[in-house]
Amino acid sequence: MEVTGRVGAESAEDSAFAVSASKGTVEPATGVAGASSCAAVEGQLAKIAFFDGLTVEALQLVASVTREESFSAGARIFKYGDPGDKLYFVASGKVRISRDVGALGEEALAVLGSGEVFGEMALLDESLRSAGALAHEACTLLVITKDSFDDLLYLHKDLAYEVLWSCVRMLTSRLRDTNDKLTFLSTTGRF
Repeated sequence: MEVTGRVGAESAEDSAFAVSASKGTVEPATGVAGASSCAAVEGQLAKIAFFDGLTVEALQLVASVTREESFSAGARIFKYGDPGDKLYFVASGKVRISRDVGALGEEALAVLGSGEVFGEMALLDESLRSAGALAHEACTLLVITKDSFDDLLYLHKDLAYEVLWSCVRMLTSRLRDTNDKLTFLSTTGRF
């Protein structure tokens, strides 16, 4: 399984190399996509609820710092305790978010599909990953690094306002879902 950076305004290092996730090594990349791929990424980003309401110009800015990474089924995207250095959007396939629970083994917290986002918590609060992520099936992810995300929001205050409010709405929705699950578990005695 190879993870390749193929889209966006990447540094010279990113455009010249691809990271092989299975080997943990850096290898020459097969190439960096041009403007047509940036437009394709804009189209994919426009379908993600996280970016609802963003203007075409804002989507272009986000697309310019977005890379595409592909993972084969069962591949580890990140593990619990890793540094939170990337934000992920599922373009295709499925990703399983989970944690190991002692002797019980892996506890799946969520299976995310196309258009869903993950990895934002560690990115926002600069803490370590609170769960692990595995490719539940072969998947393609749109990825924004923490440094690119921070730079983009620092340079474009209007975009920062919109993106951060979108993040607040998403986290609030997740908190409501968690509250509903906890209520169900406590009332049914399955806690």
